Amino acid sequence: MRLTEILRLVWINIMENKFKVLLTSLGIIVGAATIVLVIAIGQGSKADVADQFKNLSAGAIEVRYQASMQGMENQGGPGGGMPGGFPGGFPGGGMSGGGNRGGMPGGVSGGSRSGSRSMMGSPFAGVRSNVDATLTYEDVDEIALFVPDITTATISASGSYGVLGYDMEEEEDYTVVGVYAAYAQVTNLELSLGDFIAGEDTEDLSRVCVLGSRVCEEIFGTAALAYNSVLTIDGRDYTIIGVLDSMGTVSSGISPDSAVYLPYTTAEKYLFGSAIQPTITVLAEDVAHVPQVMENLEITLSDIHPGVTYTITDAGSSMEAATKSANTMSLLLVAIASIVFIVGGIGIMNVLFVSVQERTREIGILKALGCSRGNILTEFLMESNMISTFGGIVGVAVGSALMPVLSRFQMRVELSVGGVLMALVFAILTGTLFGFYPAAKAAALVPIEALNHE
Repeated sequence: MRLTEILRLVWINIMENKFKVLLTSLGIIVGAATIVLVIAIGQGSKADVADQFKNLSAGAIEVRYQASMQGMENQGGPGGGMPGGFPGGFPGGGMSGGGNRGGMPGGVSGGSRSGSRSMMGSPFAGVRSNVDATLTYEDVDEIALFVPDITTATISASGSYGVLGYDMEEEEDYTVVGVYAAYAQVTNLELSLGDFIAGEDTEDLSRVCVLGSRVCEEIFGTAALAYNSVLTIDGRDYTIIGVLDSMGTVSSGISPDSAVYLPYTTAEKYLFGSAIQPTITVLAEDVAHVPQVMENLEITLSDIHPGVTYTITDAGSSMEAATKSANTMSLLLVAIASIVFIVGGIGIMNVLFVSVQERTREIGILKALGCSRGNILTEFLMESNMISTFGGIVGVAVGSALMPVLSRFQMRVELSVGGVLMALVFAILTGTLFGFYPAAKAAALVPIEALNHE
């Protein structure tokens, strides 16, 4: 029998049993749709991780001390009453970045490399032991002087404060970040208009500020309108000297788009005060030196503040952990989708077994007319593959159609060509594997017995 004749027989059988084919392919449709969606969710998760770490150097190390929150409930205090997070999407409650005025001892210049933000886990409350455990700029100088193999060491801090500007009728809370001049270079921030905080601004305690793009849009509407305008923060006026480009949304923490940047010394004097909880970020010269630099940091800080425990976290480990978490989630979701495919394949196999029983006499007639075992095997395998391919195509269409629905629930999904191909391949393989045994059973029927079948 020619292949075209086999195809014609397969098509006739499928068209005469449309409803049965549709029910048979439901498992494949669900499996294919699931594969497309889980790959899209996995790609979205990876994109979120990439967004969070796009300005992060694997050699960045963060040092932070979190005092007891007692007495810091006032929303205006740094860390008090605000959801901890870096402007840039990293949880932790502090900001890293900045530079120093005129460089640091030991040949380590402030902010000479980009990407010194890192992800922190939950804050660790150290023991004060009758010493002031709050990190200071003097600690940055000590670290720069005594810790080898580092490129830069910087300090910054953040808090939530009431902001009033333009035609706002009442204050709204925004994240205010105290930084040094090199902060923009360290974190790869770009300006759409104006200038960033300069060295003289921190030296003179200037009351100037730089707005994130979203803050600018919400208060002023445009960067041109915001530039050189006055913004009131916690009851004091600050002149806007620059507006940042948008960095886009992030999945967690605080975005630079939603932050207001002040000179560190100005923020320390007028906003943070004695409640300040700053973060020091150190950038290792080489990723391979990170463990040794972390050890030297711990030794140096122990000498500076005996009896105090600080949280020291390297960005590379956080990046790796976040990426592994996203990959693990993707594999888990694909495994779940594979189970759905197996269920769908069992459905196809059951239907084909029933079909063999129903068409035994037809098979006997075909064999009596000269059809070989290979012809019968090919016919049933092609029928199985057509059903599974149909289910795969419909499943891909259903999965793609459901993506906008998931997006409405603040879930990031990104359609992947690889996901579509994987869904189709799974569908075809499922039809082939689960259709082979019924097809082989049909091909093995003896013509006389098949013709005498009741």
